[in-house]
Amino acid sequence: MIDSGANSILEQSGRPAAPPPAAVEVSVVIPCLNEAQTIVACVDRAFAGLRAANVRGEVLVVDNGCTDASAEIAAQHGARVVKAPVKGYGSALRRGLEQARGDFIVMGDADGSHDFSELPRFIAKWRDGYEFVVGNRFRGEIKNGAMTWHHRYIGTPILSAVLNFLFDTGVKDINCGMRGVTKELARHLDLRTTGMEFASESLIKAAKLGARTTEVPITMWPDGRGRPPHLRTFRDGWRHLRFILLYAPDWLFFVPGCLLLFFSIGLVLWLLPGPRTAAGVGLDIHAMALAMMLALLGVHIISVGMFVKVFCYTERFSRHPATLVRWLKTVKLEYCLLAGAVMALAGFAGDAVAFSHWARNGFGRLEEVRTVFFCSLSLFLGIEVLFSSVFLSMLGINRDTYIGD
Repeated sequence: MIDSGANSILEQSGRPAAPPPAAVEVSVVIPCLNEAQTIVACVDRAFAGLRAANVRGEVLVVDNGCTDASAEIAAQHGARVVKAPVKGYGSALRRGLEQARGDFIVMGDADGSHDFSELPRFIAKWRDGYEFVVGNRFRGEIKNGAMTWHHRYIGTPILSAVLNFLFDTGVKDINCGMRGVTKELARHLDLRTTGMEFASESLIKAAKLGARTTEVPITMWPDGRGRPPHLRTFRDGWRHLRFILLYAPDWLFFVPGCLLLFFSIGLVLWLLPGPRTAAGVGLDIHAMALAMMLALLGVHIISVGMFVKVFCYTERFSRHPATLVRWLKTVKLEYCLLAGAVMALAGFAGDAVAFSHWARNGFGRLEEVRTVFFCSLSLFLGIEVLFSSVFLSMLGINRDTYIGD
């Protein structure tokens, strides 16, 4: 925070002094890491945008470990400067959201790529009752050299499509760094990420909370830093995708796992009576063995999906866990243990009978190979259910959270 002496200097120099906390309506949060060349223009334009919108506001620059004079320059031009102890784009924005005094908080980058004179567009949407306002560079204007072709035509459109398919956020430019959020909504988002995936996290959680969200067109300018950007295309793109999939275990685990399980068990049952022909191709015990392995893989994928869902619940990632909790309280550990034990014992008994017949025949040709495959599948699936159920119950115990009681 700028001390009183610094504020006096700002007032004498004609720069806007930081208003008292009670007077702030809108906060502009600018994360900064060594942006001495561009921070002046960003701060000045942010103040100009606040004046154009006729609101009482502040400009908050978050020092994310600057080793140049960025923080001092920002303070000299009227910004309030706070430090983010943990490195990372998301960490800086989270710190800014915590320290912002305004009822509405607009975030934007310090590299000169965002035009803070467009603040009135965000504030107008807030006045209209929207809780989350996201800039859209594609609906606005992207200046020459402002965005690489693979970000513009591949990365951002694909990530936006995936996120909207899974969460229906209604936002077509999910990576845009210029966005506004109400202080009240920011408190409820429980943001965790430290990197660029902050953009996806905030949108997903806002969608799960049912926040009123909209977009406004903005202009994207080439950054003025004169050095490589902090963004790393493949690393940060993967972090975005990984985070999105973590919040969508149904699509990542349950859909492929169930399809694999039902198909393979159906194939096993179809081949159980004897060889079959499909599309002119003969299928026999080799296909049955493959189907058996695929069934085990399908159950394992489903189990991992359940682990992820419970983990998301216990770590407060999931915003609407009521269905999961009801299911886990209905399907108790004892029921799963009983089902797994029945399957495992039935499979073991069938294998034991087949083994005794084989032993009586002198361990020659195994005539009951289909029965052995079928019973072994039941045995292995039962064991998978037993151990997965125990681990699932253990995952449900976390701090004050207990699932399955």
